[in-house]
Amino acid sequence: MNVRHTAAWVGVTAVALLATTACGSEKAVDSADQIMSALTRVTDRTQELGSAEIETTTTLDATGGEPISMDGTYSWGDGAAMDVEMDTAAAQMSALQDDPTTRVIMVDGAYYYDVDPQPSGPIAGKEWMRIDVAAVTGEAGADNMAANADPTAALRYMTASTEVEDLGEETVLGKETTHYRGSVGAEHIEKSKLTEAEKKAAITALRASGGKLTCDLWVDGEDLPVRISQTGAGMTVTMDFLKFGATEKITAPPAAETGDLTEQVREQRDAAIGQ
Repeated sequence: MNVRHTAAWVGVTAVALLATTACGSEKAVDSADQIMSALTRVTDRTQELGSAEIETTTTLDATGGEPISMDGTYSWGDGAAMDVEMDTAAAQMSALQDDPTTRVIMVDGAYYYDVDPQPSGPIAGKEWMRIDVAAVTGEAGADNMAANADPTAALRYMTASTEVEDLGEETVLGKETTHYRGSVGAEHIEKSKLTEAEKKAAITALRASGGKLTCDLWVDGEDLPVRISQTGAGMTVTMDFLKFGATEKITAPPAAETGDLTEQVREQRDAAIGQ
């Protein structure tokens, strides 16, 4: 069975991009000190809540194809994790799943795709297909996600950035918000309060994405993000936060119902890089 590298990659784009970009917020941004204060409040509040129900749309600019939607739960309280439904056809998963949407779980360093049982191969008779994060993103990408794949890490990046502007008040998802736009580069991460290991992983991933990313952020009156739209590395990811906290714990599917395609995907990725 031929497993396409893009099918695995699409399921991670929203989380991976979120792990390498950021922006900051405050009702009235008058100075660098006020920006830092606002970012600290947003970071602390978001970290405390630990998870959110989300709706995400990813557009791959180079392909001009159908945007890929992912709806579900994103968690960062005890390591980065997600449990979402994504559009099967747009994610090029139709060969493995007849349903119009495919459930994808990311937890404990691996992706799990809910697929139709196959007649042969590594996932013969299995309901879930497992792929290590590192097989999709490479070791540096996996390290970056483990260290930084949450909104609080993204906010910490921006505490070192001066490239943030207040675009005024806007209504988003029925909420009154303040719209901010910013960008982040390696120089901002270098000045951030991340550990040296976190900085190295984040900068490696950022450079692989083109060196700089831009972000639009809409923040409500409770110092929480309502929407984040990010552009870079040939894609645009828009994430809407519908509800924070009180989500169920994300766990891996039963091992007996799972087939592992990590090595096949790693071989395809290595072959593609070597071309």
